[in-house]
Amino acid sequence: MQDKNIKNLFDNYKVVMNHEEQYSLWDFSRDNPKGWVDAGFTGTQNECLEYIKNVWVDMRPLSVRKHIEKVDNNEKSN
Repeated sequence: MQDKNIKNLFDNYKVVMNHEEQYSLWDFSRDNPKGWVDAGFTGTQNECLEYIKNVWVDMRPLSVRKHIEKVDNNEKSN
């Protein structure tokens, strides 16, 4: 099991993102899962996780962020 974990640290991964701007890492050699697109970053597992940590600072799905923004704007205009 330890050899597999060490191997995974050096495999190539890519960062993918869905329509809700949620991020994940994916094996570089595989097609993206349906509904996910390349986020423009590839690297080791650790590098991809670090990238996600730096760019995904608001964990709320895009639809939730938009709804909250709409509610806030409506409250400000009243």
